[in-house]
Amino acid sequence: MERDAEILALFQTSRFIDIFNALADGIYISDAQGTTIWLNNASENLCGLPKSQLIGQNVADLESMGIFNPSVTRLVMESGKSTTTIQLVNKKGKFLVTGHLITDDQGNPELIVSHSRDITEAARASSQLEETVALLKRYSEEIQLMKREANQNLSTVMIGNSRTFLALLDLIKKVAVADTTVLITGETGVGKTYLAEQIHQLSERCGAPFVHVNCSAIPESLIESELFGYQKGAFTGANHSGKMGLVKMADHGTLFLDEISDLPYHLQSKLLLLLQNKTFMPIGGTKTYTADIRIIAATNANLLELVRQGKFRHDLYYRLNILPMNVPPLRERKEDIFPLLHHNLQKFNTKHNQKRRFSADVLDLLHHYEWPGNVRELENLVERIVITAKTDEILITDLPEELRSINELDENILTLGGHLSLNERMEKIEIEIITNALKLHKTTRKTASALGITQSLLMRRIKKYEIQLNPETENIG
Repeated sequence: MERDAEILALFQTSRFIDIFNALADGIYISDAQGTTIWLNNASENLCGLPKSQLIGQNVADLESMGIFNPSVTRLVMESGKSTTTIQLVNKKGKFLVTGHLITDDQGNPELIVSHSRDITEAARASSQLEETVALLKRYSEEIQLMKREANQNLSTVMIGNSRTFLALLDLIKKVAVADTTVLITGETGVGKTYLAEQIHQLSERCGAPFVHVNCSAIPESLIESELFGYQKGAFTGANHSGKMGLVKMADHGTLFLDEISDLPYHLQSKLLLLLQNKTFMPIGGTKTYTADIRIIAATNANLLELVRQGKFRHDLYYRLNILPMNVPPLRERKEDIFPLLHHNLQKFNTKHNQKRRFSADVLDLLHHYEWPGNVRELENLVERIVITAKTDEILITDLPEELRSINELDENILTLGGHLSLNERMEKIEIEIITNALKLHKTTRKTASALGITQSLLMRRIKKYEIQLNPETENIG
């Protein structure tokens, strides 16, 4: 205590007290045990207590009171060396505080001098800077996306007005800028390939290759070499210089694996490795190669059901299903049929130098048609009738037979005799539906599948209504 009194007397009689009090930074002096000896005016203001209540107090007590946290003096005492930390004073301001250990002539700790500087505004500015940088990055991504949209030709599948379609468009934009794996599901003909191309074109990889692989179209014996390539001499008949696979061809771009459900089971583990590590090994190779690619997969099958059946790896499914996208069938977004019809009409009129237009009856029929082949069927149908229509106005008679039969069925339903009971009318409708479906699909198996019933149920209905099958249908079944 005598030594502390000497130090205090030194400060009181010295011009140093005027110098320290002139500083905007806090100066806080404690003895080797952490007892407060002196502090300047700046530290007094920071602590929010008069010097008379602070001098003589131990920093451990002041820390427990919440005056400052943590106590840099305590940290210096514990570590035995000078220490710097961020200190919260009065639970409000943030300060950068350094505690300097002062020793006597024998090297024993004598004083701890703490120097604090207010960094509250600096911390706030830093946080604002981080937010600004993040905001600028987001704006930059959106601007780049808008540029890519402006430079891209809009595909047929991206035409529509329905709420479902607009939600899908919004999802495509979000998925495009997220450089990760996408799984697109939906029925045949909904435009999964178009969507994959759209995602690629709107992504930062748009300048690199888009490689489309139809897993169901490549023979099982060739698909591994097509995907991953092979080294020279890998097998009999192989190219003597080896072959680059489609994975390597897609480097820095997008690899689109269409009909992923048909990928052979023994290759699924190799694809899983590619997804996890971006590495692969060609057939006959002894080392792995890297491929900076984004993978988009598509299927019209229920992959979860295939997982349950043991035909698709569950770990691969979850790796693919990071960003799932389901494309609804056209029958579930009727509002998109008219825009698609008119867009395709204009496109094929221009292509085939025609001036076709839809009659009201045709538009009404096509609007109520179920479109089992979805957008692909609609596009093909419009081109067909633009070419084959007898006059510029497209009439019911210009439509394919299967569509005309649906129209005739509708008319028959409307003209059923009023003397029939409800059950009799329903039976007549059922006979018409089954008869026309048999004409269209040829076999009882395909007809039952199209009608959503079992083949045995269909055969019972055929027997009940005494519907005549032609010999070809009976034989094929």
